[in-house]
Amino acid sequence: MISLCAHLVRNQRVLLGSLAARRRSWICQAGLPAVSRGIHVDSPPVVPTLTTSYAHGTSSTSLLDSTVGETLQRTTDLWPDREAVVFVQDGIRKTFAQFQEDVDRAAAGLLAVGLQKGDRLGIWGPNIYEWVLFQFATAKAGIIQVSVNPAYQMNEVEYALKKVGCKAIICPEEFKTQKYCDMLTQLCPEILSSRPGDLRSARLPDLRSVIVVDGRRAGMFHLDDVMQAGDSAHMRQLQELQKKLCCDDPINIQFTSGTTGYPKGATLSHHNIVNNAYFVGRRLGYHWRPPVRLCLPVPLYHCFGSVGGGICMAVHGLTSVFPSPSYDGKANIAAIESEKCSFVYGTPTMYVDMVNQPDLHKRDLSSLTGGVMAGSSCPPELLKQVVSTMGIKEVVIGYGTTENSPVTFCGAPSDNMERKSETIGYIMEHLEAKIVDPDTQLVVPLGTKGEIMIRGYCVMLEYWNDKEKTDECIGKDGWYHTGDIGRMDALSYCKIEGRMKDMIIRGGENIYPAEIEQFLHKHPKVKEAQVVGVKDARMGEEICACIKLVDGQTCSVEEMKDFCKGQIAHFKIPRFILFVNSYPLTVTGKIQKNKLREAVEKQLKL
Repeated sequence: MISLCAHLVRNQRVLLGSLAARRRSWICQAGLPAVSRGIHVDSPPVVPTLTTSYAHGTSSTSLLDSTVGETLQRTTDLWPDREAVVFVQDGIRKTFAQFQEDVDRAAAGLLAVGLQKGDRLGIWGPNIYEWVLFQFATAKAGIIQVSVNPAYQMNEVEYALKKVGCKAIICPEEFKTQKYCDMLTQLCPEILSSRPGDLRSARLPDLRSVIVVDGRRAGMFHLDDVMQAGDSAHMRQLQELQKKLCCDDPINIQFTSGTTGYPKGATLSHHNIVNNAYFVGRRLGYHWRPPVRLCLPVPLYHCFGSVGGGICMAVHGLTSVFPSPSYDGKANIAAIESEKCSFVYGTPTMYVDMVNQPDLHKRDLSSLTGGVMAGSSCPPELLKQVVSTMGIKEVVIGYGTTENSPVTFCGAPSDNMERKSETIGYIMEHLEAKIVDPDTQLVVPLGTKGEIMIRGYCVMLEYWNDKEKTDECIGKDGWYHTGDIGRMDALSYCKIEGRMKDMIIRGGENIYPAEIEQFLHKHPKVKEAQVVGVKDARMGEEICACIKLVDGQTCSVEEMKDFCKGQIAHFKIPRFILFVNSYPLTVTGKIQKNKLREAVEKQLKL
């Protein structure tokens, strides 16, 4: 027996030695130096491993294979009595057990009123409890949630609902100047004579149900109708349905514009958003900190709010505190103080407002330990001001795109000030990033500018029903083209240098000039319109429209702005309007927007 054991051990050593030799042979092959391609990111990297602008974020923590519903249930089982959500202005507080009960009732109700797995339901409104409730109820029922910008006007919401074939939409009657139900009635006048759940509309042929959260309207369901519609049979149906859901199923469509000006529906799976929330939370330390109370003023219809807030809540058991339905700097600071929030999210514009609150010095913000600044370009001086004025020592900058679920680079709370303020952090776990020459598509040397490309679990499934646009940004090799210009160091920390796209980011809102240009061309006096972003201290960028009028016509700035009001979202209306006779052109006749932008900023003395 001893001899046999010794023989087996010798054979095992020979086999292992052979495998090791083969592995060494593979590692030494030209172009495959493993030490230069992967970098371990379970903690902030300190050894400059990379030798070229390619990074694979390796991790000892595995990806999750859970659906959104399974994730929430697991957290509810662990901490049933912990607060899940707090809506300060509305006075709504729900523990995880209470929230899970509401989610199950809402999901069963959706099945009862005729929605099925794979149907699309639009959520159109500000940060209210029902937004989060139906984010999880749709996921539990296998229904695809469609995030609709609450500022959309009638023609914009019509396009969005028609593009993805929404079968239902949920909204409040109105919010501020937005008359949601009135707009839907104008779009679908048939609703006034329809039975709730049986709408037949010429303009929106897929739409069957409108659910109103705070009022009763002809032809529309009230929220209570849906919450009470599900009986024990629908609850059993819901439980059976859980066996048929897969983490790779599409579960969320987020609209993002394109260079053509028409919104595209970035389609994300359970796997996309659950894992992104999981690893973002781990990067921030949510898995080891005392129970985190997160102040969440960012809009839920963006990935920053819905994934970084809503899904992070379910994955890590944190408490999401919503100060107000739409951003209010004063309400935000008050909520941090009264709810003892330990983390806060915000766009740079929101942080500008927070640090400039006149009574900030009177507020007790001692509970704050960390935060995330993301959504648009983050000025280094602003981050330093946030640390010094608000005392948020562990604030980090995050970077990503809706198509990437969204975060692909993020700093660590323990990073030094230079890395916090000058970079977007290092590569996220289980993702690949590379910086390539836009012309050759070859990886560039470290520290060299190029286009940022991403590959991994976070990349969206597709643009809904738009193969052409999907193929334009995701190659057959799985790499996603961000269109952003950056450079990477040997630790994978990345710095954004600009954008290949002409996209304008105003206070965290992504705005594509082509969409505004196409709209302005509808004005009978407009011959040509070019839209550029110009720098602004508070919003990051503002919109400037440079308009050539039809020969012989005159027009005022006020007339043009009045033309925009009620037709396009308020944040898309140009702040500056200039009437011009010509544009700077290339030798081939193409408009040079970079030179146009420079000329405009000089003229406006920005």
